[in-house]
Amino acid sequence: MTKIRVLSYNLHGLKDDRRALASAVREAAPDVAILQEAPRRFRWRQKSADLARELELVIAGGGLPALGNLILTNLRVRALEEWNVRYPLTPGRHMRGAVFVRCRVGRSTFVAAGSHLSTDAAERPAQAALLKQHMDEAADPLLFAGDLNENSGGAAWRMIADGLTDAAGPDERPTFPATAARERLDAIFADPRFRVLQYDVIDTPQTRAASDHFPIVADLELDA
Repeated sequence: MTKIRVLSYNLHGLKDDRRALASAVREAAPDVAILQEAPRRFRWRQKSADLARELELVIAGGGLPALGNLILTNLRVRALEEWNVRYPLTPGRHMRGAVFVRCRVGRSTFVAAGSHLSTDAAERPAQAALLKQHMDEAADPLLFAGDLNENSGGAAWRMIADGLTDAAGPDERPTFPATAARERLDAIFADPRFRVLQYDVIDTPQTRAASDHFPIVADLELDA
């Protein structure tokens, strides 16, 4: 059995308290951190490297090629392969995408994926459909985390969740906004070959200062 701790976090473009952010992520101690709104523009490589160093993790994939979706790991995890997806651009909207990284921990391999879907309800379903197509092509057990910009029950949410396990189970605690959370926009989904051992929304003074989203974390177990 291989245990994997995965964290999903919308970083709000790193506009908030960086020390609080670093402290919160280090305390959570994820094996895999799937991040949204990470560096994606000028000097994005250096900025991503600086972020990884602050979080005491290493870069596995993403950044500008995934339009701000970034996957970091600890040294337990070996990144074997990376690929990125870009969604079609709707005029007047932000271009968005997704990151995929094939990983190995011990004798277990899996694919970690992350994305940040559009704030526009008319645009999200097409993005979700393209994302789901790429998710379904993964040969290894897949875990996906991201900011879906809608609550469970929405069309895009249902599409992404189909055939996967929602790590939250019945825990519908909201994740946004951190100042007065009322929406559950952030989720971790896992292939049924993963067993969910624990799930949490990290609501602390640090995470309230670090971003406008709360991070979520799940402990998963996978057979080798």
